[in-house]
Formats: sequence, C-alpha cells, structure tokens
Amino acid sequence: MVRANGAVSLRELARVVQTSEVTVRRDVRALEAEGLLDRRHGGAVLPGGFTRESGFPQKSHLATAEKTAIADLAASFVEEGEAVVVGAGTTTQELARRLARVPGLTVVTNSLLVAQALAHANRVEVVMTGGTLRGSNYALVGSGAEQSLHGLRVSRAFLSGSGLTAERGLSTSNMLSASVDRALVQAAAEVVVLADHTKLGTDTMFQTVPTDVITRLVTDAPPGHDDRAATELQALADQGVHISVAGPGAGSGSGPTGVPGGGEAVPPGRRRDVPLPGQRRTHPMGPGQPPGPVQGGPPGPQLRSAVSLGDQATARVADLAPRRR
Repeated sequence: MVRANGAVSLRELARVVQTSEVTVRRDVRALEAEGLLDRRHGGAVLPGGFTRESGFPQKSHLATAEKTAIADLAASFVEEGEAVVVGAGTTTQELARRLARVPGLTVVTNSLLVAQALAHANRVEVVMTGGTLRGSNYALVGSGAEQSLHGLRVSRAFLSGSGLTAERGLSTSNMLSASVDRALVQAAAEVVVLADHTKLGTDTMFQTVPTDVITRLVTDAPPGHDDRAATELQALADQGVHISVAGPGAGSGSGPTGVPGGGEAVPPGRRRDVPLPGQRRTHPMGPGQPPGPVQGGPPGPQLRSAVSLGDQATARVADLAPRRR
C-alpha cells in the first residue's frame, strides 16, 4: 500500500488487515527497521526524503490533530481586512476553514480545497489563480498560475510543503508545485510556513522557500523521543526563523479575530506592523517581544529563548525568538 500510494495511515492499515492499530504500529516499526518504509505520526511513507509526493487522501489522514492545532494558531495571526495568499496542502485547508470567520479578508490561492473552504464565508473575498489542475492535491499549477501572481502584493503568505530543514528551508516533491509556491512567496511581505513535526528534518527534491526567507514557522511540539525534530527547530531559530509551537488544547479559546484557538503573539489591541513588500523577517508579527520562561503547564520542546504567549485558556504557544537577523 505504501508503494502504491506513497503514504498510508495506521487506521487504514488496521482496517485492511483487520487487526488493531497497536499490532499495525508494531509491524510498521519492524518494517522500518528493515528499511522498507519510514514511520510518520499516524502512518508510514516511502523510505527516504527524496520520494514522490503522496496524494491528498493519504496525507489528509496523517497528523490530523497536529494540523488542527497549527491551523488554529496560524489563524490567530490574521487580522480583519488583511490580504493574504494561502498555498495548497492539507494544513492550509484547515487554516482556510478558520479564516472563513475573519471579516474583510481577501485570500488569494491556487488551491481548490482552500477556495471551497471559503466559498460560503461572509465578507471574505477569494481570488483564484489560473493554471492547470493537479488532481493529486487539487491545486492549480503551471505558467498560468505563476503569471496570474505577477504584480500581486499582500501582507503575508501561508505555505505548507513536504519537508522542512534549516539547511534548505521548505521543500516539496513536485516541480510544478514548487514553482507556484515560489511565486506565492514573491507576492508576500512575510512568509509563514505551516509544518507539523513529522516534516521537520525531512528534505525533498524541490526547494520552495529558502530558510532566510521564512518569517515564521507554526508547528506542533515534537514528542520527547523525536530528537531530530527538536534539533531542527533549534537550528531554524538560530538562523532567524520565529517559531510558534501550538500545544495541547489549541482548539479552545478565542483569538482577537474571533478565530478559535491559538495563542496570540501580540497583546490584544496592538496592531502588528507589516513590512513593505520585499522586506523579509523584520519584527515578524510582533516586534519587541521580551524573552522569558514558558509558563502555563508542562514545557514543550526544550528550545532556547522561549517566551510565554497567550492565555492558559487558549492554546499554549512557545515562541522562540530569532537569535540573528
């Protein structure tokens, strides 16, 4: 099933072979030891980072709880009346469902799934690119999509991908998707990457966003045994990426825009300064945040220079201040 689809969830495997997920998880661990596949949270993928992209049905079942928490937090950074671009992906689709509640928003996207999530939103304008449809992820790609983005200027771009490393930044397995994502980045003053911990440390074929262009990473706390993800987070922070980690309970509470969940990186009532187009990573979404200890429950990943953000009633967020600009 992994060879045929690129990825598979433990739930689907348990259903097909008619056994428990506990048994499937044990067998997947044994198959990984033999080099036949790589485990991911909630599933398994083809071994090695440089593999073909799995389809939307497979990716939609991986790390669903983490993607929900990430989307809740990312939506809290969007304010009324903004114009943003949102790329294709299962995590950005979750984000779009929350952006439907932000009044006066303009969303530019190449994703049919993002557009569908916003289709019936009141006071949200959706602008779609042109291009050729990729059926595997329901995204518009090609020269038509890229040309439609020329001359566009928005406050920030929200992108996902197949892998994220401090060395190469965000990457994907498809050349056409990578090219459109690069065009989306060029249209935005700030770049926000949405990536769950399973993508940290994974490198795929085509670079979409170099590390020095990423303003902020919104991710979830990696498990205690996942040293690779924690190390990658610290390396990204050392290169100046502002990191927000969505903790347990990210589905509760309400941000300043009315979007559920998500700790707030800026005190309520203070408007975030948006740099002019072309200016990258200057006081990303909340200048002047003082460093301090993480408060409100168990700590997340052991990251240096973490600060406490938000309220205990909302998502716990650990913001890692960039060490170098």
